[in-house]
Amino acid sequence: MRIAEMTFVEYEARLRETDPVVVIPAGALEQHGPHLPLATDAIIPTRLAEMAAPRINGLIAPAFTYGVRSQPKSGGGEHFCGTTSLWGSTYALMLSDVVQAFGRHGVKKLVILDGHSENQHFLVEGIERALIELRRDGITDMRVIRLGYWTTISQSVQDVLFPTGPVNWDLEHAAVMETSVMMHLEPGLVRLDKIPDEPMAVFPPYETFPLDPRPIPSCGALSSARAATAEKGRVVVDSLLDDFATIIPSAFA
Repeated sequence: MRIAEMTFVEYEARLRETDPVVVIPAGALEQHGPHLPLATDAIIPTRLAEMAAPRINGLIAPAFTYGVRSQPKSGGGEHFCGTTSLWGSTYALMLSDVVQAFGRHGVKKLVILDGHSENQHFLVEGIERALIELRRDGITDMRVIRLGYWTTISQSVQDVLFPTGPVNWDLEHAAVMETSVMMHLEPGLVRLDKIPDEPMAVFPPYETFPLDPRPIPSCGALSSARAATAEKGRVVVDSLLDDFATIIPSAFA
């Protein structure tokens, strides 16, 4: 199912014979506290894509493992060591080139499965630019969908994740949801003894330039992940896979 592990002959035959859905996981290399790996935003959509592939006739492209610049109020910011990012303009151009290449080689169904919220607007720009260029070349039968994996998490699943009440999704960085999912998917990469328990970040209603890091928790997590469990992660993953099995085929119907 992984395109990078196929020969070009095998890949060409698969495109021609089965009209697969090609999935590009879009992540980031961004700090996720002292307890989660830097590549969390790439690992989660990649693993979800691999697990969903048999249910959607999917092929998995190599992930975009560098993302758009981390923002203080959603990812802690660029000042954390290891957070290694692209400017949005660079990211959009890179994605556009890749989408165009897939289109020219015969991919008709493409999913960008996003795991890093800062990517969103630049994914749209890259997709639109690619489709404009492909149409100029007479290729009009490619369809692309962008899907943030977290966007289909239902209220019932949120009730499992956060039984004590509603959550501020803006501050769910390296917190309960991501930590639970990683505990389920890649438990060996979660440093359970390093999970911080600092108060939830409180940001002013404005942003300062140059960056004022004082409102950002020094641990990098914007709220506590102490309530995370592998069982919560399983509930999230099972629900997402069911959603993908319905949403993705219907988008290309």
